[in-house]
Amino acid sequence: MSSLGWIDFDEAERQRAQRIMALFQERETRDELGLGAIRDSIADHLFPGTSTIQTRLRYMLFIPWLYRALEKREIPEAQLRAEARDTEIRLADALKAGGESNGVIGRDAGPRLQRLPSSVYWAGLGAWGIRAFPGSLDSLFVALRGRGRSRGASGSEDALASAPAPAVWNPALPRMPDDLLDQANFRLTADEAQFLIDRLVASQPTALLTMLAREGIDADCDHIWMHPHLSAFPAAARRLVQHGEIFSHVMHGAALLYNLALSELRQRDDWIEAYRERLAAWRDDLDPGAVRAWSLDEFWSVVEHPAHAVRPAAKRFVTEWRELVLGGVGQVISAPGARQLVEQRERRLKTSQSRFGNHAVRDRWTGASGADRLSFRWAQAKSHLRDLAHAE
Repeated sequence: MSSLGWIDFDEAERQRAQRIMALFQERETRDELGLGAIRDSIADHLFPGTSTIQTRLRYMLFIPWLYRALEKREIPEAQLRAEARDTEIRLADALKAGGESNGVIGRDAGPRLQRLPSSVYWAGLGAWGIRAFPGSLDSLFVALRGRGRSRGASGSEDALASAPAPAVWNPALPRMPDDLLDQANFRLTADEAQFLIDRLVASQPTALLTMLAREGIDADCDHIWMHPHLSAFPAAARRLVQHGEIFSHVMHGAALLYNLALSELRQRDDWIEAYRERLAAWRDDLDPGAVRAWSLDEFWSVVEHPAHAVRPAAKRFVTEWRELVLGGVGQVISAPGARQLVEQRERRLKTSQSRFGNHAVRDRWTGASGADRLSFRWAQAKSHLRDLAHAE
């Protein structure tokens, strides 16, 4: 049994560990071949503050509204935590009462909800400059507890001055609707949308997400490289999108081959046929000339991100897979070298939990792992941009 822990003295490391643990709970982030750091680097450059389990943009306001009200309560920490959880669950009921059905976190789970909206959006609130408090949600509760103790120690002005309340939210945060916990919806007001755009401009001025938000661009396309305004993107963003497209396309073949190999080991003819068809389509769509012209040196340079360390083994895997593709994309499906490369990569990453080596783990496999093309959180960014564009 494996575990993940950290020493609780470095806030940056604590938040990094929390991001990693959050990924384990996100179905769409399955990373069977160790490409997650590259994928997330591209996504964080283009769409900072997003995650694959975010639903609707107004949660970026719901969370600070609810917590700003709770911060005024001088109650024990345990009670504050309990009330915060109860309030977030009540928000789901209020959204349902307001006629919302899609995107409501906790819509079906109710009091059994495990992943609260605050944990889903906490990192994004910081990345967008909506949250001024630098620590984790846990550390906020501790800070509020400390504030309450200092106030209780003495009623004097000196005592209050010696322990100033921590700045938690941006002072320009719009006013919370009076009936938020009775009836709520996801529709942004014009003032709320402008506040969110202003936060993006101030905190993430070079991000593609900021440019699209500022210009009010809402486009319904499956991938960011299919965007109708691609030619108008800033040069750096456009180049990164182009790199992301070829990386997503090339490495999709490795993911499909991984799923095909497992399907063959499971002796599932229906799965085998489906993955062979998908690999044939991948082969037909791939442009060998574009793959040959793809500069990996430039790619590693533009995707570099301080929050994600791309390990040398991951770079070697991408390089070796690209070489196999250039050697003959039509042969990759059956080439022993390609299958060996994919299998060895998964075995090194998963060790005793490798589906190639562990029969019990393989027998629990349900037929698809990371089988879709990498999209770098465009679906979530697209949803947020739509919410901004349709503010009332």
